[in-house]
Amino acid sequence: MPHQPLTDLDDGVLAGRSADGDVRAFEVLIRRHTPLLRAYARRTLGSTDELDDVVQETFITAWNQLDTLQDGARVKAWLMRILSRKCIDRIRARRFHDDVTELEVEAPSDDAPDRVAEARSREEAVETALAELPEAQQRTWLMKEVLEYSYEAIAEELHLPPSTVRGLLSRARKNMIRLMEGWR
Repeated sequence: MPHQPLTDLDDGVLAGRSADGDVRAFEVLIRRHTPLLRAYARRTLGSTDELDDVVQETFITAWNQLDTLQDGARVKAWLMRILSRKCIDRIRARRFHDDVTELEVEAPSDDAPDRVAEARSREEAVETALAELPEAQQRTWLMKEVLEYSYEAIAEELHLPPSTVRGLLSRARKNMIRLMEGWR
């Protein structure tokens, strides 16, 4: 029987082989999932120099924790959870090490200083408010409001019933409104 190319194998098989130490199988997982992880990190963190670092950290963590992956077929969701936690950590760290020269805020077309300052202020308020939310609310809010996932997709990614996702999002939205009240 001829050998099947690694790129033709499903995530479950690749994850199992990776857990057994097959670096080439893990490289296929990296190539397969990097575009999604980069898109998520870009939408979550903004277009920053942190993007590649956080994706790389995700794969390093995944490699080191492969033995904790219970269902290899769910490797994408597992990687997304690792990345989500790393992105949230980065957002929290910004609150304490904020250097406005590093923030990349989309400026209004007229570049009026007051409009630029307002956009920066809004970004900082969102980051600060997000950091105050419980982790489950942070993840669901980011997946729905930033990544525009459907309720069903969020439920599938987080292994939760859709009703739980709706409840988490409802609480997250109420908390974000309350936490950003001072910004308005």
